[in-house]
Amino acid sequence: MIFGWPRAAFGALCVLVGFAGGLAPGNARAAPSLVIDAATGVVLHAEEATRPWYPASLTKLMTAYVALRAVHEKRLTLDTALLVSVRASRMAPSKMGFRPGTEVTLENALKMIMVKSANDVSVTIAEGVSGSVENFAAEMNQVARALGMRQSNFVNPHGLHHEQHISSAQDMAILARALLAHFPEHAPLYGIGALRLGAQVIPTHNGLLGRYPGADGMKTGFVCASGFNVVASASRNGRRLVAVVMGSPNAKARTLKSMALFENAFAASSWGARPTLAQLPASQFTEPPNLRPQVCGPNRNRGADEDFAIPIAGMTNQDSGMEQSNAAFFSNQGMGASPALQALASGQLGPRPAFEPVPVYVGRAPGWSGVARQALTDEKPDPAIDNPPRRQRAAKRAGAKPAVVQAAKPAPRSAARPAANSTAKPAARPAPKPAAKPAAKPAPKPAAKPAASSTAKPAPKPPARPGLQAAPPPVAR
Repeated sequence: MIFGWPRAAFGALCVLVGFAGGLAPGNARAAPSLVIDAATGVVLHAEEATRPWYPASLTKLMTAYVALRAVHEKRLTLDTALLVSVRASRMAPSKMGFRPGTEVTLENALKMIMVKSANDVSVTIAEGVSGSVENFAAEMNQVARALGMRQSNFVNPHGLHHEQHISSAQDMAILARALLAHFPEHAPLYGIGALRLGAQVIPTHNGLLGRYPGADGMKTGFVCASGFNVVASASRNGRRLVAVVMGSPNAKARTLKSMALFENAFAASSWGARPTLAQLPASQFTEPPNLRPQVCGPNRNRGADEDFAIPIAGMTNQDSGMEQSNAAFFSNQGMGASPALQALASGQLGPRPAFEPVPVYVGRAPGWSGVARQALTDEKPDPAIDNPPRRQRAAKRAGAKPAVVQAAKPAPRSAARPAANSTAKPAARPAPKPAAKPAAKPAPKPAAKPAASSTAKPAPKPPARPGLQAAPPPVAR
């Protein structure tokens, strides 16, 4: 039994929302999932929880922990300005797109990595806190060992794929508990629904926020090798649970699975004797699977966002071989009573709520006059790599003023070549030519040779008097 459901029924639910079989060869139950009580660490549900897995952007929870620890140790403050390096600006998306030399406060940077999952800002935090990505990764691993995270090894602060960048559902749950317990005053950071940067509104990737009653945050993550992951927290009746879901084939399946895990953990009347996080048995697997062919291959069932209404196929009744609807499946199992499970039954998450955006900005905090923290060393700028036009567009979105530079360029052009794109040329050239030629020719020649007033001789004489050709420019000006 899992949460009071027959194991077969729960397995059928897994197939229904697309996160069970087929994700890793040789193991139909490859996708890890875990639910714990945040206060005690008691495990309420665990599937492959200690199996090594690529964490993707769940990594940014550790980035936040190391940064907040540095604040607690007074190495810097939330108002400290961090300088975007060339290396940071070259990170792959998701990113803010800030140009090298841009300053952003640590507080704003943390909000950006939690909501936007910005990889460039994650590197900026790492370099500001520890001087380099490599030094910061060493701090991440030091913290992981101290917290008891046994499967984790971090090589970067953002989670972009690296063969040696590994964690597990168990370790992510340990980290989530530590963030909530050690830095409770920063818990709202993980539940921001949207940011506002200038005129730009940036929504969260967390599909649980605003949709599942009691959901209050944490972090999502995705790379092709890992599938769609999430660490989520939710509270009800004074009890907070943390769920970890890894390896989902798309964002919608990830959200639906998390809702199912939460709903049934909250509904359990008694938890009985259960293990704690530290007591979970080690996995038989020593290396994480690479899900790229399944998640990003030609036959993928992938959607980057729940709001694309990715259809979920009806359950196949294994006894009759007939397909039954989601609603019929849940009705037959007696699991369609709550609004959350009704959403599961319909396969529709509903519209994303309209969050009040939290404002963030680029630049220093008002009144802060310290020295900006930056990388100890940086990569060499290269216009061919750094793509200045794209940087300018990103800066404009961020509230900078590249338009000042752009406006200065047209002015010299218009002053230097006013006639090039105007109607002044046709008017200026015809006017001086007729005026100059008749005045020069008739004066000397009509008295001596009246017959020479033809058009045959004026042609050689104007070249002998180039001074007349200097008159048009003053007229044009």
